[in-house]
Amino acid sequence: MNTYSSVASRSEYSDSDLVMRHVDLVKRIAHHLAARLPATVDVNDLMQSGMVGLLEAAGNFDASRGASFETYAGIRIRGAMLDDIRKHDWTPRSVHHKYRQVTDAMNAVEGATGRAASAEEVANHMGISIDEYHKILADSACSRLFSFEETLEEPTLQRKPPSSDAPMPDQEVYQSQFRAQLAESIDQLPDRERLVLSLYYEQELNLKEIGAVLDVSESRVCQIHGQAVMRLRAASKRWS
Repeated sequence: MNTYSSVASRSEYSDSDLVMRHVDLVKRIAHHLAARLPATVDVNDLMQSGMVGLLEAAGNFDASRGASFETYAGIRIRGAMLDDIRKHDWTPRSVHHKYRQVTDAMNAVEGATGRAASAEEVANHMGISIDEYHKILADSACSRLFSFEETLEEPTLQRKPPSSDAPMPDQEVYQSQFRAQLAESIDQLPDRERLVLSLYYEQELNLKEIGAVLDVSESRVCQIHGQAVMRLRAASKRWS
């Protein structure tokens, strides 16, 4: 795959060159996301929305800001795919409600103890059994894996129109703070949860492959992964 150095001049490459040279990046991200989502999500739909993100990236890219085009485009492509998925959210409202209840309970326990809450502590705080807690994790994690990507992506205060070159200093400060807070929260995760996130996001292993590494079932990986991201979601409420 061809990439561009962060010092490359924008004038060296036309927008169409940038797009044509990074079509494979769209395909790779689409298939990576599709492997984490239910079969109802069509990889071709993801690629179509990803191409929109690539076109926007080519129109907005500024090499003088220090990032390579591939890095910049990857964020925009993934963001466009997630936007499209969110528009077709298949998750029952009850799952959303229980998801929020878990993050609130986790936040309460961790705020009181000053350490990572165990599954038993969260379940006790909610007044439910550990089996019911694990079911909530499975329902939330396995049906809405795209929301995990959402958690670990840098937030945007608003999306700039493709033709806009206006700087957004407030957004840059917010994103910088978000990255620092997210990194700190990930460092504070229990070891196994941190390992699962690393294998999933950095090494790009799927849940089945992670299960083989950890010698646990795919559903157990889904629970660990879901608990890790719920913990990050709970932490994010304390960042503001």
